[in-house]
Amino acid sequence: MKIVSWNVNGIRAIARKGFTEWLGASGADVVCVQETKASLGQLEDEIVKVPGYTSCFKSAEKKGYSGVAVYSKKEPAAVSTIGSPEFDAEGRTLVAEFRGLTVISAYFPNSRDGGGRLKYKLDFCSAMLDYCKRLSSQKKPFVLCGDYNIAHKPIDLARPEENESSAGYLPEERAWLDLFLASGFVDTFRMFNQEGGNYTWWSYITKARERNIGWRLDYHCVPETSRKRVRSAGILSGVMGSDHCPVTVDIDLGE
Repeated sequence: MKIVSWNVNGIRAIARKGFTEWLGASGADVVCVQETKASLGQLEDEIVKVPGYTSCFKSAEKKGYSGVAVYSKKEPAAVSTIGSPEFDAEGRTLVAEFRGLTVISAYFPNSRDGGGRLKYKLDFCSAMLDYCKRLSSQKKPFVLCGDYNIAHKPIDLARPEENESSAGYLPEERAWLDLFLASGFVDTFRMFNQEGGNYTWWSYITKARERNIGWRLDYHCVPETSRKRVRSAGILSGVMGSDHCPVTVDIDLGE
């Protein structure tokens, strides 16, 4: 199963830049989208009903904010969230269950400058870890897709020394990702690539993408027990339209 995850920074805006055409040509079985910034009622049919795909959306109560979606070639057997009202109110997660694999589209909160939302961010991280542990205990293969809003190691951003106190690279955030991976989960991209210079987000303000001054904030993680099923993982840095680029993973369902 080929899975793509992309923070689109506004699905209506990116639709005007060819998103649905890109999706149709992607060859992906599942595409997880974050930061849709729209309720379902605000979306044109061409965004919701992409030929060859079914879609489901979870929007934030606040208009023009957050939100996630899942497009898939096969209709999920079930769709839910991780079940936390405080995070559902911001449209942070969608859980789509397919035969042989559960796919989670997640938009982790931004801790903001000065750590203004760090507690909310860490509460979300804790809830996500508990949810993933629960799936693992039930022996359910899954992939956690999305914008984690965390650069894990110095290799994951262009200027680590300058960003020690920046949102997304705070010690508490990085420590949580250490804990998450130590709890039996795998960063699939790092299974195949240990090199620097691989980023998924670049600031619009400083035209950082042109200079590749970026951060790796977007991940696909799987349980350690699914490691051998991961065929490949990558970053589609050439795909434009958002300040993030898509990330991919190919998983053998073992059917």
